Amino acid sequence: MNIKPIAYFRSPLTSKFGIPRQSGVVEDLIGEIVFEPEYSSPDAIRGLEGFDYIWLIWGFSANKHEQRGLTVRPPRLGGNERLGVFATRSPFRPNPIGLSCVKLVSQNDSAINESAPSLRGKSDVDNIGVCARAGGEAVLLVYGADLMDGTPIYDIKPYIPYADAHPDARGGFTDNNDWQPLEVIIPEEIAKTFTATELSSLKGVLSQDPRPQYHDDPERIYGMPFAGRDVKFKVNGNILMVIKF
Repeated sequence: MNIKPIAYFRSPLTSKFGIPRQSGVVEDLIGEIVFEPEYSSPDAIRGLEGFDYIWLIWGFSANKHEQRGLTVRPPRLGGNERLGVFATRSPFRPNPIGLSCVKLVSQNDSAINESAPSLRGKSDVDNIGVCARAGGEAVLLVYGADLMDGTPIYDIKPYIPYADAHPDARGGFTDNNDWQPLEVIIPEEIAKTFTATELSSLKGVLSQDPRPQYHDDPERIYGMPFAGRDVKFKVNGNILMVIKF
């Protein structure tokens, strides 16, 4: 089977380091789905205004090496315990395909005004943030994606609550491994250089602790590209401090 991208994702996160490990965990993180020319028609998303969430099927394009072995080390288990690849959501898979559930940004959402002013008032479909940019690009805004900038998207499907939601289902190893977010401190002189939406997204991403789980050096400085800046930070215990950008 040959598949090709229908769209590409645009995000303030331009490297694998810092990408949320699951979709939806950073609810304020906003990104754009930019459709390829042959799919940049309002007809392709007709009816999407009736849904709040969509599924994205996409490719782990930044993983350059092939999957080796049938077990992986999930970060939520500290990176030391191995589980079968099909019992995890590891990006290192026999076929490098990802699946994410993201929330559609509505046309009247304030994030459109701040993060994507080119979309304001130019929607081709009622109630959702979508427009056609110069050059014929159709753009769809979403919240909560765990995709890196430039990720190819192979398909989009609507999220259907009666079929897709199973709130009483067991969650395997995730049921027994509570994840406590970090407290993020960003000095005022750094915080004021970001928009309110960017700042909220950055705090959400950093609170998920982008470090490898076996790292625990309070003096180590980490760097993460975000919205065109190289954000530097340290982590001491449960406190993450941004020190410069």
